[in-house]
Amino acid sequence: MSDDRLEAEGIVIDANNGKFKVQINENYTVLCTLSGRIRTNSVRILLGDLVRVEIGQYDTSMGRIIFRIKAG
Repeated sequence: MSDDRLEAEGIVIDANNGKFKVQINENYTVLCTLSGRIRTNSVRILLGDLVRVEIGQYDTSMGRIIFRIKAG
């Protein structure tokens, strides 16, 4: 993780054309794309999945999904 990025965990609440809305807490959502590593390994992200998101320090409304946390 780079110094200018923040990491958070959230739940995917909407998916549309490669963009995912991730709810970080009750009143904060982030619009995310998939990271390159997730894309190359063909990891499927579905509604309700718990994911780890990397958020930019300057624009906190955008981010990217870097990890899908296994339910279990």
